[in-house]
Amino acid sequence: MSKSVPAFLQDESDDRETDTASESSYQLSRHKKSPSSLTNLSSSSGMTSLSSVSGSVMSVYSGDFGNLEIKGNIQFAIEYVELLKELHVFVAQCKDLAAADVKKQRSDPYVKAYLLPDRGKMGKKKTLVVKKTLNPVYNEILRYKIEKQILKTQKLNLSVWHRDTFKRNSFLGEVELDLETWDWDNKQNKQLRWYPLKRKTAPVALEAENRGEMKLALQYVPEPVPGKKLPTTGEVHIWVKECLDLPLLRGSHLNSFVKCTILPDTSRKSRQKTRAVGKTTNPVFNHTMVYDGFRPEDLTEACVELTVWDHYKLTNQFLGGLRIGFGTGKSYGTAVDWMDSTSEEVALWEKMVNSPNTWIEATLPLRMLLIAKISK
Repeated sequence: MSKSVPAFLQDESDDRETDTASESSYQLSRHKKSPSSLTNLSSSSGMTSLSSVSGSVMSVYSGDFGNLEIKGNIQFAIEYVELLKELHVFVAQCKDLAAADVKKQRSDPYVKAYLLPDRGKMGKKKTLVVKKTLNPVYNEILRYKIEKQILKTQKLNLSVWHRDTFKRNSFLGEVELDLETWDWDNKQNKQLRWYPLKRKTAPVALEAENRGEMKLALQYVPEPVPGKKLPTTGEVHIWVKECLDLPLLRGSHLNSFVKCTILPDTSRKSRQKTRAVGKTTNPVFNHTMVYDGFRPEDLTEACVELTVWDHYKLTNQFLGGLRIGFGTGKSYGTAVDWMDSTSEEVALWEKMVNSPNTWIEATLPLRMLLIAKISK
């Protein structure tokens, strides 16, 4: 199966087209299924057929979190420079890191920094890679241009990674500092200090945060063309009304939009999006998306994934999402990690399936998602 990556690790390029209509549609069509392949979605034009989701959607982790032992320490210091309005993170060195190359007992480590909750490209800073060592010396300053009041609402996350010759990353450990409780006036806090590296904690921390809510309605239309002699497939209509209390990742700025995919398809052709709405944490979209080609049995195997993004310059930062389906953990007989709907999300899908031709409305809390990488 294609793997998934935490949403905040994905680099979302700015490939959004401007929406010119409030309603858009997409057709669900099928290939002959072998036991190892899932039902697929393909474009309504029929110009191309998509490869099997289970076989050839090649998605890889942005980072491998599970293979290496977490050990060792990192030495760094932080200081806020009032004159420049900058946070300076002086990364000095690491020692006793885990060996990615067990035979030669060495790694090619580098350090990556984020100011949480923002994990977009704009907030990411990195040191150079130091090759063939478990005790790398960096002596680099990572700089963030940021107002001190905003800085006091952030957390500094420093993580150490091994980068192999194929540019794949393996996680070696991390440290997180809560800058809200940091004593900026204490001169001792400006001195270099050793911190033990710890296991990955960020996804759990992000999960606990309030990501806001989405107000939406779903409708299943089993016979879009009544009275037609030939059997027709049904449609699922998704009405994204508005979002409420979205988190602010860039101070007071927000420019949000909603993206929809019907899993198991992860191709770009299956995605539909709303327009972006700026300058509010309570954006109103009133955008309807239509997906057709649904047989009754497909309703138990597919899942509506709705994700909310903050569009900034050339990047899109994940804010939160929903997965609306039966939450069975399986799709067309294959175990999948995205069939993980919460009880509220399952309840909405069940009501839609059991009440055809009727709009079923709900307001659901947005949450952290593991998102399958988009295939070409």
